[in-house]
Amino acid sequence: MTAEAARKPRILIVDDNAELVDNLSEILEAAGYAVHGAGTCAAALPLAMEGFDVALVDLRLPDGDGTALAPQLKEIAPDGEVVLLTGFATLESAVAAVRAGACAYLVKPCATQDLLVTVEQAMRQVRLHGEKRELSRRAQMAEKLAAVGTMTAGLSHEIRNPLNAAALQLSVLERRIQRLAREVRPPLLEPLTLVRDEIRRLDHILEDFLQFARPREFVPKAVDVVPVLSRTLDLLGGEAERRGIRLERDLHAVPPVVGDEGRLRQVLVNLGLNAMEAVKDGGLVRVSCRLEPPDADRPGAGPEVAIHVDDDGSGVPADARDRIFEPFFTTKAKGSGLGLSIVHAIVTQHGGRIGVEDSPEGGARFVLSLPAAR
Repeated sequence: MTAEAARKPRILIVDDNAELVDNLSEILEAAGYAVHGAGTCAAALPLAMEGFDVALVDLRLPDGDGTALAPQLKEIAPDGEVVLLTGFATLESAVAAVRAGACAYLVKPCATQDLLVTVEQAMRQVRLHGEKRELSRRAQMAEKLAAVGTMTAGLSHEIRNPLNAAALQLSVLERRIQRLAREVRPPLLEPLTLVRDEIRRLDHILEDFLQFARPREFVPKAVDVVPVLSRTLDLLGGEAERRGIRLERDLHAVPPVVGDEGRLRQVLVNLGLNAMEAVKDGGLVRVSCRLEPPDADRPGAGPEVAIHVDDDGSGVPADARDRIFEPFFTTKAKGSGLGLSIVHAIVTQHGGRIGVEDSPEGGARFVLSLPAAR
């Protein structure tokens, strides 16, 4: 399936009248929907497992009843909507549609306008379900962020002081080792370097916590995206070369965005390093940007600058994608689970959106969308 088709709302038509399915499919595809048809309940269920937004289901099917199939479809896709098709509009059929969980029903043969209006009304319900789920997710994330702030305020002083003392003593110890004979230094300095790296890692984790607890004042300014991306990729180039990773760029001319250049660079560095950690030696990471037209599903939204970070690693499991930006959630063996949460918070602060999907390269694609400056 192409990326364009993947973005289209998916319609499932279940009717044993092949000619009707063809006619409805032609109308809906011309209106911008991706349509799949099935003639029986048995054939519809596997298609539903692939995902759908709206299902048009006949009341009478060769191997079952549409009112019995509708709840099964809703169980497979809770955010999807079902519209029942019937040859006779009666009070009984309307009641049956409601009891089956359908949002509407159409009388066959239906006029083109009635079909499109009904499907669009069903799609509005689908979008509403998605918005409610997103609001719930944001509320849960806000609660976790508040907990992080409360905890950090009490612990940062207690943690930072021992870390600073340990780092100071390591420096003293290193100076003393440097006074020893050259041949005895390496075995003594090796564990010293390891301890210093671990202290530095703990300090970075603490900094992540502090960023949640004491966010800096946000003073938005016009930011030229391509120069920021170029400088960030130049910065990451050394690490990519060290790991034997191909770091490619595909940067189209785009208008500025309104934001904080330092924080946007922090987002890009985090995403770039995550992508490099996800690939093997000789792997590929590609960063691209382009201007996207306004999203028709978001009234009032203007054009956006879209930044894609692609890799050819193992990707992000489907069951982790809804949680990957939550505080403390991580798929790594090490880490605070705050890196992508900070990224999400910064992007939201800029009025943008970030998500993860399958990459054409076979791994993950992180999609960062920022409103273009007007």
